Amino acid sequence: MGGESCVSVDNLQDLEQALLVADRVIVLVHATWCPFCRKVLPVFEKLARKENQHLLLVADDEERIADVYDVDIFPTLILFEKGRVVKRLDGKPGVG
Repeated sequence: MGGESCVSVDNLQDLEQALLVADRVIVLVHATWCPFCRKVLPVFEKLARKENQHLLLVADDEERIADVYDVDIFPTLILFEKGRVVKRLDGKPGVG
């Protein structure tokens, strides 16, 4: 992730590569068609810069990444440490 706190990826290969670079990464899995996602994206981008956290924004309109990580609701936050899922926060239907 090369010093950037907030990086967008849109495919599984780029996501897996980015997870190898940092010890701790927060991944926001979203879809461009999701109105809740569009509302939270700017908030998370600002937070990543402010807190100097590694945040990956994963646009998953084809749902391939969602299938691999069992994401049923957009947006979903997943915390990775050393490439492994340690915590997640799934969105709620109709709420985001």
